[in-house]
Formats: sequence, structure tokens, C-alpha cells
Amino acid sequence: MTQPATSARPAAGPDAAASSQAEVSAEIEAMSAAYEESGAEETQPRLDYPPYRSSILRYPTKAAYQADPEQVELFAPVFGRRDVGALEADLTIQHQGAPIGERMVVTGRVLDGAGRPVRGQLVEIWQANAAGRYIHQRDQHPAPLDPCFTGMGRTLTDDDGGYRFTTIKPGPYPWKNHRNAWRPAHIHFSLFGTDFSQRMITQMYFPGDPLFALDAIYQSVVDRRARDRLVATYDHEVSQHEWCTGYRWDIVLTGGHRTPIDPEHAG
Repeated sequence: MTQPATSARPAAGPDAAASSQAEVSAEIEAMSAAYEESGAEETQPRLDYPPYRSSILRYPTKAAYQADPEQVELFAPVFGRRDVGALEADLTIQHQGAPIGERMVVTGRVLDGAGRPVRGQLVEIWQANAAGRYIHQRDQHPAPLDPCFTGMGRTLTDDDGGYRFTTIKPGPYPWKNHRNAWRPAHIHFSLFGTDFSQRMITQMYFPGDPLFALDAIYQSVVDRRARDRLVATYDHEVSQHEWCTGYRWDIVLTGGHRTPIDPEHAG
């Protein structure tokens, strides 16, 4: 994707985190206004998005390497129903006790650009716990870990392209883009086809989050309608009496209404 010209970007070094939220928000607003005035259409994240300070470090700067498709297939995964257990889609039963937080079901369909279901698609998720903490060595911010929540699951889409996860609503968490930077609550999604070249990574958000306007990763998708496709819908029919809330989120792999990908994997 060709990137529009931008003004000089702030440094991506240690001093970048010293920027204030007001400075980053002003940059977001200026870039959004310039996009609206341009009349262009960008439905995927910008690879170089100055408010997202480290975006310059997260995309390829050299020409793509041409791989032999036949050679790739020799090392590609082939996923079948025997490879994924039915219980792997429930992140609340992976330990002896129940995890802390708002129990919820996230469900939806994986579709192609023509609205046809994508069957047998491997869907993986990972997320922070209810306190906004990942079980990851690099996540050391002072929020509690939950010994009963790992935050990872996977499933295969059914004949209608449907997927379904039972999990805990993740909390927001701080990140080092700028001073007092907080990420909106989100779940990471990975979709795998039949080989390594068929992978899509994206993020699902929750409706009405007050951090949307402040978040440089979410705002790196400069088209508002494309950003809206990253936000799930609360669905009371998915919610279950005295058990869980429910959210619905469809993923479109191709076409004009394609789901935006994760900016960290946009290269």
C-alpha cells in the first residue's frame, strides 16, 4: 500500500515516550483532518503513522523476498478437526479454578469478500486478563496476574463460517507510546489458512470505549468506517441468563469491507 506523504515524524527512540497525550491527540486530529480533506480511501492501517511512535520499526523497509510457492507448501501447516480440541475455545476452563472478571461469549462468522462462509478456518485468540495483564515475560506493569487465566484459545470455523469463544473481558493496559498512554480493551485474532502465507492478524475492540480517540494504534486506521469494523456489537441473544454477556463480530477476509489488520503486522 502506498503511503501518503507525512510531515517529519517524532523520534522513535527513548524520548518518544515523553510526549504528552495532548501532543499525540493533536497529531491524530491533524492526520484525520488531512485524510478527510484528501478524499482518498484507506481501509487498512498506515504503515508509517507518526502518532504511533514505533510504527516506523514495525514494517519492512526492503523489497519483499519472492518465495517459491511449492517450497512453502512443504513446510505449511495443514489443519484438520483432529488438530484442534473442542474445549480449546473456552478460556475459562483451562485451570482448576474460575478466572476473575466479566465472563463473556464472543462469536461471529468468517466470510470472504462475497459474503460466503470460510469453512475450516483456524481462529486463534490471545488477550490480557481482566486487570489488563498478559502472561508474558515482557509485561511487567503493576497489575495482578490471574493464576486461573492464560488468555489463549483456538477453534475451527464450522460449515457456516462460524466461530465461538468463551472468555473474560480484558482490561485496558498502559503502553510506552507516550506518557499516560492506555490501550483500549481488545482481543487479538489470528486466522490461518492452509499455509504460512495465508495468515491474517487483527484486533477486536468493545463498543463505547472512551480510549478509542486517544489510542494511536486504533487511530492508525484513518478511515472511520474501517475502524468501526474492528468494534464488536453487544448481542443480548448471545448473552446467557446469569452466566455471561455476549458479543458478535464478523471477520471479512477480502473485498471492500475487509477487516483491518493489526498495525503491528501490517507489513
